[in-house]
Formats: sequence, structure tokens, C-alpha cells
Amino acid sequence: MGNFMIENDALRVTAASHGAELVSIYDKEKAQEYLWNGDEKYWPRRAPVLFPFVGQVKKKQYTYNGKTYAMGQHGFARDMEFDCTRQEKDCLWFRLCSDESTLERYPFAFCLDIGYELRGRELKVLWKVTNPSDETMYFSIGAHPAFMCPLKDDEKQTDYFIDFHTQEDISYNLIKQDGLVGIYDERLALDGGVCSIDAHMFDRDALIVENGQSHSVSLLDSSRQPYVTVDFDAPLFGIWSPTGKNAPFVCIEPWYGRCDAVDFEGSLKDRAYGQVLEGKQVFSKDYVIRIH
Repeated sequence: MGNFMIENDALRVTAASHGAELVSIYDKEKAQEYLWNGDEKYWPRRAPVLFPFVGQVKKKQYTYNGKTYAMGQHGFARDMEFDCTRQEKDCLWFRLCSDESTLERYPFAFCLDIGYELRGRELKVLWKVTNPSDETMYFSIGAHPAFMCPLKDDEKQTDYFIDFHTQEDISYNLIKQDGLVGIYDERLALDGGVCSIDAHMFDRDALIVENGQSHSVSLLDSSRQPYVTVDFDAPLFGIWSPTGKNAPFVCIEPWYGRCDAVDFEGSLKDRAYGQVLEGKQVFSKDYVIRIH
């Protein structure tokens, strides 16, 4: 277990072997930390990788081929130790492969590779899921990076803004108390793609934005200037900050998967936005964090 660092002239990035989780994105030029610090008072994580599930499964269990398996929220990779397989000045790779403990909870062989590559003021996060077996594999994967919001101690989160980089209002779904999607088609009014962060924005948990409505989300400071942008190809994403805590961070979460709906009655194969990976194939995706 340990932390691993990469850097260039602009940024210094640190990731932990535990969960292959980002723990710091530090701007050397501005002497500014952009990633949440993991204070347990608000939320003890910083940027967990969600695999092989995104969100909660109904009744905290799922079925596959007639067998029922227990599964916690967001899967198990975030709580496991990865091997660092490559470290260069501006590049890091971690790997987690299935073992007896994972097969008890998730009946598929896999290797999950997580990469971090620095290019100027951009950090590319890469995911590779390999199916080494001959059987079809079903999974979800997602990101959960938390960014400082506000950046300064004398500011409030409500001084800040979110830019969805779209001219259309955003339609979003909400999560019920049991962690399942159950409140549909809420509307977020935008002004030129931008909305202010309202004090009650996260009163009902995460905002789940589906159907490819946006593929780029920025946090803007009190002067409406962007300071971090997340670019992605994922079909949906979440925007989240802990309910009722006035936490000084906001998560921008690209997902290839989603929690179950309250009326979901299917098996693993039927989960919304679930990924299907045939035997001997590789799933490769990435997203980019831009520091302005």
C-alpha cells in the first residue's frame, strides 16, 4: 500500500494503490489543490473508481444465472489493493485482477487496469477492463472525483457555478433514500449552459443526467471563471455533494452504468446502462480532467 506521484511543469498528481484512487491534483503554478482532501467529517473518499457496479443494486443483491449475490454500493474495486504496474514521470498504471474473494461476490474473471497520464494542464484517466475467459462478462464502471468547491476559505459553495456546456436545459433523475432511482425527469434551468449552485441543490442526493445530454462539465468560481473541467464520452453522469453537510466539494462523475430503479426486477444482464464484454475482449474508455 502506498502513494505514487507523477508531475510535469504545471501539475503534480498523486494516486494511491488502495483503490487506484486519485488523492491529489496540485497546481504547481498557482499553488492550489483541486481535489477534495478526504476529511471524514464530510466524506472520507476523494476519487474512487466504481467497479464492477455503479450505484446501489436493489435490496443490496443481484442475480446471475439463477444465483443471488450480495453487493454493496459501487462494487468493491475502490476498497481493494491494486498493483502499480508502471510508473514514469508523467504516467501511472495500476492493476487489479479477480481472485477467490472477488469470485465469491462477482462470478467473472477480470483484470482492471487504471491509468493516469499527464499532458500539460490535463490529466487523462484511462480504464481497461479485460475479460480473460470465454464467457460473456457483465459489469459497470464509473468515476467519482470530488473537486474543491469553493477554492477559498472565505467563499461559499453557493458563490460558484456549474457549466454543462449545452444550450438546452438539463433533465435529470434523482435517487430515493434506498439508493435507487425513483424520481424522474426533474428540470435544471440553465443560462447559457450555466447554473448557480443553490443551497438546496443536493438536498435529494445526486443529480443523474442521462441520455448524453452533455459530455463536458465545468466548475466555475465566484467570478464565473472555469477552474476545472471534466470531459467524457460516457452516456450519463452524476453531480453530487453530500446532503445536508454544506460540504466544500462537488463531484463530477462520468458513468458507464447506474444504480437500479425502484421498480427493477431483472437480473444482472438487465441492469440499465450495463456493459457487456465478450470473452477475450477488452473494454477501453477514458475521461479527461482539465485544470484551467
